Amino acid sequence: MRRAAASMLALLGAAALLAACGEKPQTNAEGVKHDAAPWSGTSNGAQKDGGGTAFTAQGWKPGDKASWTEHLKTRAQNGQNEYNRTQ
Repeated sequence: MRRAAASMLALLGAAALLAACGEKPQTNAEGVKHDAAPWSGTSNGAQKDGGGTAFTAQGWKPGDKASWTEHLKTRAQNGQNEYNRTQ
């Protein structure tokens, strides 16, 4: 009886280990989707001054790459730099 329980436990363990090998490959059925440039924004003409959404940073217009990179630099320096935040 004890031997049967041990073999059953070993069989269940082997089945659990083999179940992990059955993962299906994760492929994109539609193919590669090319995204728009990050600075192009979501310009739908909703905002009065140049499009964008309610979450668009003030002073940035969708499609302006130089302004976008400047806003990213400012955000990294002011909001995400712990050294500057503690001073």
